[in-house]
Amino acid sequence: MNNNRRVVITGMGAITPLGNDFETFWSNLKNGVSGIHKIETFDTSAYDCRIGGEVHGFDPKTVFKNPKDVRRTDRFAQLAMAAAKMAMADSALEMGSENPDRFGVLVSSGIGGLKTLEDQYTILLSKGPKRVSAFTIPMLISNMASGLISMEFGLRGPNMCIVTACATSNNAIGESWRMIKFGDADVFLAGGSEAAIIPIGLAGFGAMKALSTRNDEPERASRPWDRDRDGFVIGEGAGVVVVEELERAKKRNAKIYCELVGYGLSADAHHMTAPPHDGGGAAKAMELALEHAQLSIDQVDYINAHATSTGLGDVAETRAIKTVFGDRAKTVSISSTKSMTGHILGGAGAVETAVCALAIRDGVIPPTINLDHPDEECDLDFTAHTAREKKVSVALNNSFGFGGHNATLVVKEFAS
Repeated sequence: MNNNRRVVITGMGAITPLGNDFETFWSNLKNGVSGIHKIETFDTSAYDCRIGGEVHGFDPKTVFKNPKDVRRTDRFAQLAMAAAKMAMADSALEMGSENPDRFGVLVSSGIGGLKTLEDQYTILLSKGPKRVSAFTIPMLISNMASGLISMEFGLRGPNMCIVTACATSNNAIGESWRMIKFGDADVFLAGGSEAAIIPIGLAGFGAMKALSTRNDEPERASRPWDRDRDGFVIGEGAGVVVVEELERAKKRNAKIYCELVGYGLSADAHHMTAPPHDGGGAAKAMELALEHAQLSIDQVDYINAHATSTGLGDVAETRAIKTVFGDRAKTVSISSTKSMTGHILGGAGAVETAVCALAIRDGVIPPTINLDHPDEECDLDFTAHTAREKKVSVALNNSFGFGGHNATLVVKEFAS
């Protein structure tokens, strides 16, 4: 690996419950706006949880060159394509001047085409196998987002999909960083997408007792680190960033949001859905990311935490931060933007990487809303209620997934 190859983020796209472009999303985030409401796309009266972070006003017909592709793609892939096109436009990359063999795509999903699976299985049971769509399998497989994006732009570089539940898009961005440093490519579209606010998704997470049932106050339901939290809220959306080798970015006078400097990953090897009480795996991922970045704990200004608003997870991550940062844990700024977006699952890490980049750009720590009564075991600076102006030179982004997957990214202010 040529460790001298530096990697930067030069474009961003986001489709979220807080807006269908990343500047609208960022404005709402800074202002503490909640994107969580009663679910509108289907009847939830029989469900314990009836709330979610839905994307509104998204028209997939505007996304594809071929309008027929709307009927041939699941919503998760449509959201991914929209975010990828937004990131490409933001980066000012011109495909006519790019080498497609050096341009990769790593846009993933934790669950993939769950709605397609639900719809087509219903057709199978009610109408028989001959009525099942020929596009069923291509629509539901998680790697199709990366495949479709490569086809749309003619990108022939490394192309893959990593599925690690809620750590998915942090892994996607991190492995893009690794491949650029190794020399396999010069630029990537990297991130993740999820569209699981459908009956089987809501029922499945609900059966685990993982979801908040604060149905009468949806905007207050996602409350990381609060003593009255009762589970996470499902969000949907997509985040894609352009990850690019520094010298080529400088040659084309690219806008550089930040430098991607560290990536750490680990496994809990503990439980299918619960972290170990001490947050040991999460701590290891943070330590490795900082080691790769060659940064000390004293240089970290902001942590965008995984913090989903669950009883076990929020405490375990707090303990992990204390393990890594020691006395410094009390003074580093931390927040959970899932308090406003809900948990976008496989898309969360990429959306939150964009948050870290924007925090560096604008010198703003976004808030954790609904943190009215902090859990006594969650006693760090979680930026409760309102955003804070603060110089951010280094930010750390945590994403942890079912199966015990932990992935941490470190970005820092770009300095030539």
